[in-house]
Amino acid sequence: MSGHSKWANIKHRKGKQDAAKGKVFTKLGRELIVAARAGGANPDTNFRLKIAIQKAKDANMPNDNISRAIQRGAGGQDNSNYEELTYEGYGPGGVAIMATALTDNRNRTAGEVRHLFSKYGGNMGETGCVSWMFKEKGILSIAKENLRFPEDELLLLTLESGAEDIRLDEGDEIEIITSPENFNQVKETLEAEGIVFENAEIAMTPETTVEIADPEQAKMLLRLMDYLDEHDDIQNTFTNLDISDEVMEQIK
Repeated sequence: MSGHSKWANIKHRKGKQDAAKGKVFTKLGRELIVAARAGGANPDTNFRLKIAIQKAKDANMPNDNISRAIQRGAGGQDNSNYEELTYEGYGPGGVAIMATALTDNRNRTAGEVRHLFSKYGGNMGETGCVSWMFKEKGILSIAKENLRFPEDELLLLTLESGAEDIRLDEGDEIEIITSPENFNQVKETLEAEGIVFENAEIAMTPETTVEIADPEQAKMLLRLMDYLDEHDDIQNTFTNLDISDEVMEQIK
């Protein structure tokens, strides 16, 4: 895959399952609190909060929960002292991995993340060791089966909306790439044309991907990414891992 890694699509599908179980609400609430604390309670002037609210709504988080989290952050009612940290390292096969965290105990979180890297054949490195391989981009995904007009028309609409690129060959999805600054403009413009997105997020996207052909190595990497993603303090996980559909079939 050219710009987004295989893990991004796996995580998106997994996220839907986790949201159905309510497992993501704690992390979403934490992000809402920190965003509101940093930039205020008005999403029109606080872009980070606007994105956090959209993610919470996409996960079907109740509106009351969203409002309470924003109030706790903006009103100073939350006494937790969350630090924003990024952990970087390598998994088996030299795959680059990044994980962002919100934690009230950096020593505990660092120790636990380091343990996960080591347990699943990787190594946690120093800050900056892999981040240079990624760029922050807006990613908007459309299921091809839900597209109601020709791809050439979508291409024209996308470029006119201010997007940087459109990828029509991402399996059963189409990916639209934007700068972080233009993400919301592109999203709202295309939604006004009746386009429904499967997923919409600002993410660290790999400049190149590393394909893992060994099924056992692929399984180990997916376990590492899965356990990082499920860690209570980890908000987002990114990697340049790529796995072919054939290898994915072997490890299911």
